Amino acid sequence: MKMTTIVLIITGVLTALIAGLFYAYSCSVILGLGKLTDAEYLKAMQSINREILNPVFFLSFMGTAVMLPVSTFLCRAQNPVFILLLLATICYLIGVFGITVVGNVPLNDRLDQFNIGDASVEAVKKMRDTFENRWNYLNHIRATCATLSILLVIVACVWTKSSDV
Repeated sequence: MKMTTIVLIITGVLTALIAGLFYAYSCSVILGLGKLTDAEYLKAMQSINREILNPVFFLSFMGTAVMLPVSTFLCRAQNPVFILLLLATICYLIGVFGITVVGNVPLNDRLDQFNIGDASVEAVKKMRDTFENRWNYLNHIRATCATLSILLVIVACVWTKSSDV
């Protein structure tokens, strides 16, 4: 098996893991959390946001951000595959990585600093209102862009198989 094929497989797996994570949030986790009271919701999100900062998540999240450009570079001589991987890379770096860094992480940081136990009922409600809709909206964008990225990677892999990279 050629190195390019191995890199594409690793890229595809990492991209699929991230797409699956954001998809699962959009179609189940967000819906379940939405049923909680304001304080329960905020506590759950604080816990989730702290626990996701682990090596397994970072490997897949950052690994995808590295492997997509590497795959694109390795396939630069194959025009259709290069274009597909370039689009996947742009979609991921802007719609997943970028949205996370400039959107979700600042919201998570603000929530992490919020002391639920010392806050009034009104302050808890206001924090949830400020956090939840915006965070969910950004996650839906990430889920869509990650799914589009993996679709493009899959098509690139099928294309390379037909041209035998």
